[in-house]
Amino acid sequence: MRSTSKNRTRRAARTAAAVAAGALALSLTACGGDDKDSGNEPGGSGQQTGNTVTLPKLNGESLEVAAVWTGAEQENFKKVLAEFEKRTGAKVTFVPAQDPIINFLGSKVAGGQPPDIAMLPQPGAIKQAVDKKWAKPLGADVIKELQENYSQGWQDIGKVGDKQYGVYYKAANKSLIWYNNQVFENAGATEPKTWDELLTTAQTVYDSGVTPFSVGGAEGWTLTDWFENVYLSQAGPEKYDQLAKHEIKWTDPSVKDALTTLAQVWGKKDYVAGGATGALQTDFPASVTQVFTGGDQPKAAMVYEGDFAQVNITQAKAEVGTDAKVFPFPSVGGTAPVVSGGDAAVILQDSKAAQALATWLASPDAATIQAKLGGYLSPNKNVDNSAYPNEVQRRIAKALIDSGDDFRFDMSDQAPQAFGGTPGKGEWKALQDFLKNPSDIAGTQAKLEADAAAAYGN
Repeated sequence: MRSTSKNRTRRAARTAAAVAAGALALSLTACGGDDKDSGNEPGGSGQQTGNTVTLPKLNGESLEVAAVWTGAEQENFKKVLAEFEKRTGAKVTFVPAQDPIINFLGSKVAGGQPPDIAMLPQPGAIKQAVDKKWAKPLGADVIKELQENYSQGWQDIGKVGDKQYGVYYKAANKSLIWYNNQVFENAGATEPKTWDELLTTAQTVYDSGVTPFSVGGAEGWTLTDWFENVYLSQAGPEKYDQLAKHEIKWTDPSVKDALTTLAQVWGKKDYVAGGATGALQTDFPASVTQVFTGGDQPKAAMVYEGDFAQVNITQAKAEVGTDAKVFPFPSVGGTAPVVSGGDAAVILQDSKAAQALATWLASPDAATIQAKLGGYLSPNKNVDNSAYPNEVQRRIAKALIDSGDDFRFDMSDQAPQAFGGTPGKGEWKALQDFLKNPSDIAGTQAKLEADAAAAYGN
């Protein structure tokens, strides 16, 4: 779904890059402490997450919520659902889903047992759910909560036509590179601001005896994120808009330029942990944890991905802000890129209870619970910045909120899911094949264009 206007999204990339990248560049390496108050822990007897939203009593009601989240991300979200249960008396069951979630939901709908709410990770998936007549419009209470707590831009990407279907509960800043601080100090490496400086930093790290990059190539979405940051910075916002809508072809010279740039990292097997073969067997969580385990000799020094990598960093027993530091994705062209993503709650079975849960997820109360747990970023502007557990996360969150309507959404998430969101197919598969053979730029472009044309129907 592409409900934002072309002029607004073009302005978004320029402004977000200036606001968010500038703020992050100044502050993301700040040392992070743990500011959580044990008396405010979600699920604890002394929980004080605020009570800004009115919810009905739902004793005896049961709900199912489906999402692809696993591990700590799933467990943290369950704490949010537990508070909803406490406040309403309803019972909520989390249903683990598989990618692509639209296919998963299709089987549930066909069997007559769709979940009440699904957390959809792509705007294109929201539109598909609406087109298939699965999704139900949000009611007045949810919309009121959205209007109070969200910028117009975040409301708009949850719309199809003029109706509101999605509550963007979770956001992401997907323009960050995390690094092992001890490795950088040992190597005498510095944080780069440009792509050329990134390559210099990588060589410095390599010369110190540590592989520069960890790449989670087993999951194609991480590779699309790499591409989008390079493309947005190098080709610019107008081209980004056009490619996101398939108004220009993937055989365009701008795509060739971006793939050529990516090959400067992906094409050097000594720069990627395990080489291409190893990267293609490494999932996202492992791509993060292997940077922050192994003492002075981890498998790699840096890993690219969004703010949500903090969950995996914590699992590696590393401290964000000291052991693990971060810098904005370097500028390839004139401006550093800022790419956002997000997950939206969409109602599939309309009921008083489902509308109440959507209202809850649109509230600062719900988001504050998960913010305190780390590894999470909310687009809700009324979540107090102090809720985030460390200075790094607080600065990332502030940059997102300060950008207001001015943000650029993940390109692959805007695409039809068959192209931009399906394992083993479309953009995910083409970029995995490119990681395996970065010299085949023309072949990669041709495959991307063929798959895009089929998915977009033009």
